[in-house]
Amino acid sequence: MIRHTVVFTLKHPLQSLETKRFLHDAKQILAGIKGVTHFEQLRQVSPKNDYQFGFSMEFADQAAYTRYNEHPDHVAFVRDRWVPEVESFMEMDYVPLGFG
Repeated sequence: MIRHTVVFTLKHPLQSLETKRFLHDAKQILAGIKGVTHFEQLRQVSPKNDYQFGFSMEFADQAAYTRYNEHPDHVAFVRDRWVPEVESFMEMDYVPLGFG
């Protein structure tokens, strides 16, 4: 299992229609890609960083994650929405430790 996460800040004002549209469209597009499970949109509340939002999703394995990254809907979303509308971000991918 791979858990893909990203925290980000949009260029739009927090409560703006543009922000609401971005989040709505992201959920519709990204959660709809085959292989994506447990998709969540999150509001970042820690005072320790300046990011506004987070996305979290899971994939069964590396092959499913690769298919997601290469999927035309994901590629188009990144090109047409993410790049022009996201001010800053940090991406993290996790796998279970396998011991404990």
